[in-house]
Amino acid sequence: MTIVFLCVMGFIASFIDAIAGGSGLITIPAYMLAGLDPHVLLGTNKFASFAGTSMSTMTFAKSNRINWNLMLKLLPFSFIGAAIGVYSVLRVDATILEPLISVILISVGLYTVFKKEIGLVDTYNGYNKSSLIKGIFFALILGFYDGFFGPGTGSFIIFSLIKIFGFSFLNASANSKVLNLGSNVMSLILFAINGAINYKVGIPVGIFMMFGAMVGARTAIDKGNLFVKPIFIIMALAAAGKVLYGFIF
Repeated sequence: MTIVFLCVMGFIASFIDAIAGGSGLITIPAYMLAGLDPHVLLGTNKFASFAGTSMSTMTFAKSNRINWNLMLKLLPFSFIGAAIGVYSVLRVDATILEPLISVILISVGLYTVFKKEIGLVDTYNGYNKSSLIKGIFFALILGFYDGFFGPGTGSFIIFSLIKIFGFSFLNASANSKVLNLGSNVMSLILFAINGAINYKVGIPVGIFMMFGAMVGARTAIDKGNLFVKPIFIIMALAAAGKVLYGFIF
């Protein structure tokens, strides 16, 4: 029954994550309720989530929603940032970031609420030197953040792609999956090396997360930006609430 519970929660989490990010808000509490050892909880979550993100990336790619020309230029910096983040978190207490991250996530959510036209129309016209430098900078910073701390990474990437390149919510969500994969790979490798993955749990949950991600990505493609935007706002504010709660209590 524990595995069934985790598989169901994994499906729901990856369905939402494919649309707007934030799977960890659902899966990590689920693993905690299931009594997973804290030392392997994060590694198992990263393993299963990686499977889901891979599937959502493939689904968006088949619909031609991913700008590979741009993403392949940003992807190495997401990977490098994550490597630096993982290295740093082993030496610095990540909780020092919690108040700042809460404020930023709340600001992103509220800005999106009141800026009603943002992300509803795709205005991407290619990139220039200035926008590419900004994109590289944010790929590096958000890769670092994902390796160092994590909550709300998907929301930050989506918002950055909208503001810098003019993507719509749907296209930003699709392209964000590529950068998420880049930052996830480094963390996953380190968890695996240190034996911090429970494969008996991670494999079945990962399979269900792949199905959830596929359904979520297809739903986002079918429903469009008006469907993706409110879910993005909810997940950004939920991530802010989780971080703030952790800081206070």
